Amino acid sequence: MFLFFIHSIAAQQSFQLKNEKIEVSIDESGKLVKLINVQTGRNYASGKPLWRLYFDSKKRKDNEVFAKDNSPLVYQNGNQIVIQYNSLVIKNERVKIGLILKVSLEENQIRFASELKNNQPHSIVRELQYPLVANVQLPSDHQLLTTFWGGQIYKDPKKQIKAANSGFPPYYPPSQYFLQMDQKYPQGLASNCFAFIGKTEGVYFGSHDNTFEDTGHGLRLYPSKKFVFDELEAGFYKYPNCLFGKTWTCEANVIAPYSGTWHQTSKLYRNWTNTWWKHREEPSWVKEMKGWQRIILKHQYGETFFPYSDISTKIKRVGDGVGINTAFIFGWWKGGMDNDNPNYTADVEQGGELALKKQIAGFQQNGGKVLWYYNGRLIDKASDYYKNGAGKLVAIRDNTGSEVSDNYKFRGPGTFTGSYDSRTFAVADLRKLTWKKKLFDMADQTIRLGANSVFYDQLGGGDQSSWDLSKEFPIPNLRTIHDKASILNEIHNYIDTKDKNLALGIEILTDYTANQVDYVHARYGATEVLNPDWELNGEKPRTTNFVDWFRYTFPEIILSDRDIRDDTDIERRVNHTVLKGLRNDVEIYRCRALIDETPHYQDYLTQINQLKDKFKDLLLMGTYLDTEGINHTNGDIEARRFQNGNKMAIVLTQSHLASARTILNIPQGYDFVEFGKVGLVDVATNNNVVEVNIKKHGLVTIVFKKMK
Repeated sequence: MFLFFIHSIAAQQSFQLKNEKIEVSIDESGKLVKLINVQTGRNYASGKPLWRLYFDSKKRKDNEVFAKDNSPLVYQNGNQIVIQYNSLVIKNERVKIGLILKVSLEENQIRFASELKNNQPHSIVRELQYPLVANVQLPSDHQLLTTFWGGQIYKDPKKQIKAANSGFPPYYPPSQYFLQMDQKYPQGLASNCFAFIGKTEGVYFGSHDNTFEDTGHGLRLYPSKKFVFDELEAGFYKYPNCLFGKTWTCEANVIAPYSGTWHQTSKLYRNWTNTWWKHREEPSWVKEMKGWQRIILKHQYGETFFPYSDISTKIKRVGDGVGINTAFIFGWWKGGMDNDNPNYTADVEQGGELALKKQIAGFQQNGGKVLWYYNGRLIDKASDYYKNGAGKLVAIRDNTGSEVSDNYKFRGPGTFTGSYDSRTFAVADLRKLTWKKKLFDMADQTIRLGANSVFYDQLGGGDQSSWDLSKEFPIPNLRTIHDKASILNEIHNYIDTKDKNLALGIEILTDYTANQVDYVHARYGATEVLNPDWELNGEKPRTTNFVDWFRYTFPEIILSDRDIRDDTDIERRVNHTVLKGLRNDVEIYRCRALIDETPHYQDYLTQINQLKDKFKDLLLMGTYLDTEGINHTNGDIEARRFQNGNKMAIVLTQSHLASARTILNIPQGYDFVEFGKVGLVDVATNNNVVEVNIKKHGLVTIVFKKMK
């Protein structure tokens, strides 16, 4: 039972909500005075304004309205603090834009709701930045956690914002006022939240928005004095596009001071996603898939790396030899990779669809699986589909009505192709029925060819907006991730009627689209490191990507790595994918060769896949639980847990020391069963502990079973 305490404005000139976990206080001018973790006493607030607003008029865009220039009516009604503005002042001019902000306390989070009423003629409210926690009071151990590529951790948030701002051309942003780190869901961010995390506590920011509209994650530095940018501001940016006479509301944004590790941020976000999460069970072969060979048969500029006849012979033989029985086939159509889309026409000179069907069937002997590639959004402007008019009708358009374009310049052995000879693409609006039909045609072709999965490139993330020019002001479509998830759901429902064992895959990781598919070909960075000289210096490698966050939050989603394309740093990188439960994307020399051309990778991955086969019920089909339930003594050794029914596996590895020893406590209620290893590892059981000694690059999987 949570008790809320109400304090009158006469007594303290502030309004307070408090329960056993959180305290929030707003003063009579609408400033955030307290944002407290009651269990630790930590106050993240510093008495700054909560919001900022931007509107367009006919004369100017980005008219900025500041909270400090406006005086609200603030009152409290039970478990809700209301901050009300009937109109707003900008540079001594009053505009008829009403704003009501509502702050309410729930069991483990604070909800910040908002309502806009635009009664200002010939204007549109484009952006509301709210809630803002300005000059956030962070202790020294708090790091910035974002969900970029599934997770990133930045040790020094202020330093990272400064570094991110330096990536802009100097004339782009108004950097004399603030420095900004651009983060937006779903453009690159896998989930709509971020946090500042310490070892035992932190503060979580979540936009639990079931409209799935674009959301800016506000990370700015403001100066405490001239050109000293040291005041960190964090919050959310929403884009109402609220025209004259319209009202816009939002109840999505929450902030939560919490106690515990970063895992609490996952639990807060997952608690919300469970209100819409309906991930269907993948076909069993997808669950057991250890990885794939990703291969381009023919490239954009006409070079053929593999003829059709290699699919059932050379490609199959090499894959089977390393323990990967899945082929991911790119560039199979006549035009070649990223060329002539969406004319996915088999090469008649190689036998057309009949030859492809025969090759796919040959690869599938003895359990082989074939994933079939299409791009889900690009239309080659040189294709007949575009030139004949169909492509132009479905292309997205910007705020002037002009087509939005992408272009690709793949390099051959010379320099001319990569410097000049690009392909230019229009981008399809997935709401258009004729493009939806194209996507279904691709699925039908996959079925006709007999492949095991249809795969759509670039359909996993948010996209550029197509603008509606029919109103007084142009308005962008900010629900592109919803559009993609909707069509993916329709396609999955369709292929399920044909064959329940047909799978659907996409590129780019975002939670709302990942919910609709069976596997995700993930983004870059899974095994790259921040300290490239780690081995030379004997340091523990620190990966740039913290995919641990997404894997722990959404363990159902089957993800690949995407970095290992040569024969360097093999053991550490492959071990990392085992540790995090990632499938191996074998893309030798950017999909131009097979793994037999990287013999060290070939040999090591073969050993790892034998381990995965032995423990597939846990390493492939188990639930990833990160470090929860693991108690061992040496932080130089990485350890992760997988669970399936009454069995548990703990994977341990290290790559920077000649040898490292740890004592692993056997989880309470479990018995030691067995272990499997790759590399030099010694394992011994003694009473309720397991003693593990791991030489450099060693990896061990230790299995426990729940006592009866």
